[in-house]
Amino acid sequence: MAGAGDGYICGVTNILFAMFFLLLRKIYVLIFITAAFTSCVTKKKYDDLSARKSKLDLDIAACEKAMARVQADRKSVEEKLTELQATHQKMVKDSAETGVALRKTRSLYQELNNTYDKLIKNHDRLLSNSASESSRLSGDLARREAELLASKNQIDKLSADLKTREDRLNEMERVLAEKDKAVTNLRNKVSNALLGFKSNDLTVNVKNGKVYVSLSEQLLFKSGSTKVDPKGQDALQKLAQALRDQQEVNVLVEGHTDDVPVSKGTLGMKDNWDLSVLRATEITRILTNAGLTPERVTPSGRSKYVPVAQNTSADQRSLNRRTEIILTPKLDELFQILEKN
Repeated sequence: MAGAGDGYICGVTNILFAMFFLLLRKIYVLIFITAAFTSCVTKKKYDDLSARKSKLDLDIAACEKAMARVQADRKSVEEKLTELQATHQKMVKDSAETGVALRKTRSLYQELNNTYDKLIKNHDRLLSNSASESSRLSGDLARREAELLASKNQIDKLSADLKTREDRLNEMERVLAEKDKAVTNLRNKVSNALLGFKSNDLTVNVKNGKVYVSLSEQLLFKSGSTKVDPKGQDALQKLAQALRDQQEVNVLVEGHTDDVPVSKGTLGMKDNWDLSVLRATEITRILTNAGLTPERVTPSGRSKYVPVAQNTSADQRSLNRRTEIILTPKLDELFQILEKN
């Protein structure tokens, strides 16, 4: 579950995106002004640049919209999960305290009951004593009876409260177990659908209640390219086929790069932000064209900022050049229990 550090990273990421897109637009304006006033640029090249700029502007706008949506969804899910865990912990603590109170009250009840039995015996034995002594004993008996009744009522109340809390805990734990089982089944289904691919090209893991499908660059793309190779398209289509009937699963496509800058002059790309976003968008198109509803799929780019290995060797950099497809089951039933409690 995301913490304060993740919130800070998300804030910094949003600021970087805003600064990047503003700078990118200014660069485009300069490019067009230069192209308009430089005699060596032909009309064909100018039209080609204009068309590429329009396409990239559309992709950037789509990515901005998708990034805003996934950040809002992620923040909402993290807040609800945090609230759910806090409620679960509080219920466990309250149940333990109620159990302690119940045991103490039962002990007191037993002690009072024993005292009452002794008073009954003493009353019978001393019944022949003076009227004042008999009256005092009768008063003690009445007081003890009232205390016993109050203790019994408290025990009944504590028992009912404990039963209610235990029922809620059992319900919550049942739903959590079902969620874990659903995540495991989803992982197995995805793994079986992708059995024909090498482990160094494709891995499927469960982390933080989500299924992570990590695909290497060598499976999907040529260096610096945003076009998916045929073998990578085959893997993505098999993944989409496995997810078609999983309507309760949201799909987040994250593009990742190493720390090597994009080569100067690479068409339509200024840096690794562009590369990671455009690759995620291309994969999203393949998944939706293969049958996933667009509402379930969100593309995002993480550039070089979430590495899985240090960028100190060629092998480590190849691990960082990857695409992660994150499958997140919906938690509607858990949130309904939380709201009811």
